[in-house]
Amino acid sequence: MKLLVRYRVKADRVAENESLVRAVYSGLLKIADPDVHYATFKLNDGRTFVHIASFPSKEKEAILTESPAFKAFQKDLKDRCDELPDPQPLTEVGSFGFV
Repeated sequence: MKLLVRYRVKADRVAENESLVRAVYSGLLKIADPDVHYATFKLNDGRTFVHIASFPSKEKEAILTESPAFKAFQKDLKDRCDELPDPQPLTEVGSFGFV
């Protein structure tokens, strides 16, 4: 499964969102599963975030989605947003060393 999620947070919640995202990565670094591919980017407006994920199975996806840090990130996400998350499945056409 490959997925792209885009959302925009409220201006006064950007630092909070970034802190929660960094906590997710701290947890993933401890697990260090080579099959879990996850990246987060912030666009030039400073408020729009894009997450890209790639997992070979639901079990590998659960490494992210069931982690305490990810659950904490998701807990108040809708309240932090001006533009709600828009998850989009991705179909890979090609990549090099990405996901």
